[in-house]
Amino acid sequence: MSRPHSTPAAKTESAQDTPSARTHPGDSTPGTASTPGTASTSDTASTRPSLTDLRNHLTTHLDPPARTWLDHALDEAAAHPGLHGPISVWELRLAEAGRRCGPVHADAARVLILDAARAGTDALTRVYFQGTADERRAVLHALPHLVSGPGALPLIEDALRTNDTRLLSAAVGSYAARHLTAHAWRHAVLKCLFTGVPVDHVADLSRRAAGDGELARMLADYAAERTAAGRSVPEDLHRVLDLTESVTPAPGTDHPHGKES
Repeated sequence: MSRPHSTPAAKTESAQDTPSARTHPGDSTPGTASTPGTASTSDTASTRPSLTDLRNHLTTHLDPPARTWLDHALDEAAAHPGLHGPISVWELRLAEAGRRCGPVHADAARVLILDAARAGTDALTRVYFQGTADERRAVLHALPHLVSGPGALPLIEDALRTNDTRLLSAAVGSYAARHLTAHAWRHAVLKCLFTGVPVDHVADLSRRAAGDGELARMLADYAAERTAAGRSVPEDLHRVLDLTESVTPAPGTDHPHGKES
């Protein structure tokens, strides 16, 4: 299909493209060696660092007091895993991570603590709904490492209902790419466009968007609405639309993740 265009007088809109939303390309965890803005729509799923990568990065970049604190927090979480009473000791360490490790490395430290505590879906759910926005974001980054099935999708769905761009960019990582239905995933992509979260943050975008005619229709409708209102069309929309045209689906199929409901 042809690419929708904005009105001649309109300029590319960037007001919603906040700096915080650009700090986490692909599915990388903040505080790692990924370079902001370098992920592409063809390989974002591969940018997620392993837990070993996270630990090595923090070992290299934290100052000695922070490294000592993190080592103790990880040992403590490993010795007392799971949920214990109203709050577990490792949950307290999650709250301290920003102060102890600094905001740049706090998310990575929290992911490692969650792993050391062997946090399952129940524990992750408690941390998510009782924690701060920073702790919620860390839980979302931890999901691909700690949850193999779709049981944590309610956390992704909750994050996608917010307008917090940092939560949204964490929510559209590889866990969402694996488990969101086609309908929910398409709306997640639209939510990114609406809030200014760069589509570089959407893991596995190329594969899931390829040949998706329903996504193409939704993008065209959104572009038409913005053009009719005299607003510019985000350049990222054109990028995703190009991806939907990258292959021709086999007759009688819509998308490997199911038809639009």
